[in-house]
Amino acid sequence: MILVGQYDSPFVRRVAISLHKLDLPFERDTRSVFADAAAMRRVNPLGRIPSLVLDDGEVLIDSAAILDHIDQVVGPDRALLPSAGAARRQALRISALGAGAVDKAGAIAYERLLRPADKIHQPWLDRCAEQLASALGVLETLEPAPWLLGSRLMQPDIMVGAMLGYLKLRVPDAFPTGRYPALERFSDRCESEAELQKTRPAADEVMPSGV
Repeated sequence: MILVGQYDSPFVRRVAISLHKLDLPFERDTRSVFADAAAMRRVNPLGRIPSLVLDDGEVLIDSAAILDHIDQVVGPDRALLPSAGAARRQALRISALGAGAVDKAGAIAYERLLRPADKIHQPWLDRCAEQLASALGVLETLEPAPWLLGSRLMQPDIMVGAMLGYLKLRVPDAFPTGRYPALERFSDRCESEAELQKTRPAADEVMPSGV
């Protein structure tokens, strides 16, 4: 399998973390969605990441679809998302909060980094920041024991951990020291796991300063 995308994307990173956690070997294609846009569209018509190229050449797009596939590959006993019931609904809710927080943080980062300074729309930034803070506020109230679904690292933990890593990398003012102490501790716990250490963004995975 080939995972397409760079680890500065939390959606690429959560797939990579999951593949490592499940001991599923993969290669990497680290082309940039900005610098290699045309090549990216040949893999995924949307030019988005992640994509997972299976051994038979089939291409899966969207991280949720990829994670659903690898859970089916390993079976329900090893799957990183509960198969049914209240536990699955809770896992999906937490994952949705994490993914939604990434969407809002990404919108802030893109507005700041890609739009000319005289075109930045502050009311849009304020709205995204409010939505991001609201999601973080809910996640702050969760009580991992030691993980969000119990005794082992699963998809909600991976999504939230990858999201917090992205905030520290791209929108650090949204996650200042001391504002979310429980999430700070959770982030430290996540980043101590081998699977997250293996997927930390490289120094050259940097968004462009303009288009």
